[in-house]
Amino acid sequence: MEDKRFTILDLLDLDLNSQNSLQLRCLSGRRGLAREITMPNLNRPGLALSGFYDSFAHTRVQVFGRGETAYLHKIVADNNLDGIHRLFSYEIPCCVFTHGLNPPEEVIRISDNAGCAILQTTLETTEFTMRFLRVFSELFSPQKNLHGVLVEVFGVGVIIIGNSGVGKSETALELIERGHRLVADDIIELRCVNGNTVLGCGANKMISHHMEIRGLGIINISQLYGVSAIREKKEIQLVIKLEDWDANKVYDRLGTDTLGYEILGVKIPLIEIPVKPGRNLPILIETAAMNERLKSMGYYSAREFNQNVLNWIETGTAQAVYYGSDDSY
Repeated sequence: MEDKRFTILDLLDLDLNSQNSLQLRCLSGRRGLAREITMPNLNRPGLALSGFYDSFAHTRVQVFGRGETAYLHKIVADNNLDGIHRLFSYEIPCCVFTHGLNPPEEVIRISDNAGCAILQTTLETTEFTMRFLRVFSELFSPQKNLHGVLVEVFGVGVIIIGNSGVGKSETALELIERGHRLVADDIIELRCVNGNTVLGCGANKMISHHMEIRGLGIINISQLYGVSAIREKKEIQLVIKLEDWDANKVYDRLGTDTLGYEILGVKIPLIEIPVKPGRNLPILIETAAMNERLKSMGYYSAREFNQNVLNWIETGTAQAVYYGSDDSY
């Protein structure tokens, strides 16, 4: 993550939903709660405990499953604590014991002396690993803020951008009135996950579901339209750029031109819609969203139309219509 420290205490304080909850609690080493997590990965320290420290990934969170915990109890029972002392001599972010397992008292004492936090989760090792990587792939992903409105239209995440006063919020409000959902207005926080997926949410969760409508002021969408009219985050699948109508500009009338808008290295389909009195922007955006869904299923209306025209020309029917049945020239 850029310009942001993420500590073990932040890990414990994460407000995650049930499917991502890590179910962590601190058992010992509270002095180590200020240590930072700098790598979004985990390590199983079985080899290190056995004495092999070549390429030991000590900068990662160390996970102790059933096997590692059983081995810890064995070496403590054998009074062979050298491996444990050496493990905690490294600047480890923290240790996590899965399955609700408890480490030996000697390990707790050594971790306290080393200032390394020991955490416990009731999750199985595999489930904890999947949740941890899923959460941290998002937390450590590249991010930026963008000015616009993010809505979900027919299941498609649509960002509406454009100059101030062009009508972004009013258009989004009409979409919400028509049964679609608001994700964020004004400042959108964007994150690139897995290198090819851009997720958007409100930069400030306290105000992300409020909208500023000129002439009305600030309105609360969840209060006016209910919780079904909002959602917390959404993948960006389409960018709609609203711009004032320019009579000198040539706009795409067939839809064969493919425009893209790059966000954090990912190219998102872009549609430019000129704004002038009489144009029904919400219907245009709904149609664009449905057409984008068709494209994701492999159906391109513009390409099919273009191919049909070419086929019609190749059959000679077009020439007959143009020249007429009686060619006297």
